[in-house]
Amino acid sequence: MPVPSLLAVFAHPDDESLSAGGVLARHASAGAPTEVVTATWAADTERAAELAEALRILGAGKPRMLGYADARVPQSAPGCRRLCDAPLDEAVQRLVAHIRDFRPDIIVTHDAYGGLPGHPDHVHTHRVTMLAAQAAGLGQLYPDTGAPWQPRALYLATHPHSAVSALRDVIGARKTVYSVPDEQVTATVDVSPWMEQKIAAVLAHRSEVERGALPGVIAGLPPDARKRLFATEWYIRHDLVTAAPTQSELTT
Repeated sequence: MPVPSLLAVFAHPDDESLSAGGVLARHASAGAPTEVVTATWAADTERAAELAEALRILGAGKPRMLGYADARVPQSAPGCRRLCDAPLDEAVQRLVAHIRDFRPDIIVTHDAYGGLPGHPDHVHTHRVTMLAAQAAGLGQLYPDTGAPWQPRALYLATHPHSAVSALRDVIGARKTVYSVPDEQVTATVDVSPWMEQKIAAVLAHRSEVERGALPGVIAGLPPDARKRLFATEWYIRHDLVTAAPTQSELTT
């Protein structure tokens, strides 16, 4: 079974590497078309340049940007709306245009919690992506954004309850973290063969390393701790068509 084309949709530069860097590298190394849409930050910012370098390392093409501002960083896209303030229909339409242009077999995005931190941009990106993935296949919706295209499935990047205790030591025990019951996880992916690329992509987000955000914490970990904590990625599959394959596209 050929490795399917993959479009990842994440809120901020660095989310793609932290949440799905291993799967992105795995698909790209297998020759599958692999790209990333980032909902926030303008294309002429430092973080967008760091994103471009991270995607180069992962083999995931050039950045695709929706162009909204980060909810907590107004200077991320000067003069533009925050993602959470933009009309929902507008954000969905922008993403539908990317889906119809790239025509992916599968889409990867944040889970309904927005991943471990529950950042409002992560949560809203999940909502926008869920709607856009379905709307992209309906020709009478957003007809000016290209020919309709229906991806087969959505995979939501998540964390099971059983993984949180180990991660708390890294992300901080005092912070609220969000995870799902283990039985809701439908794809557990060993990305250890692509760990070197994944970590290099995370560290390419140099401004986040320097300010001590999660990429900075990861930079300070020894290699064995990085592998123990970040060599597995977890996903929840949502089918978008009735005839679904019996195996996860992320692991075949």
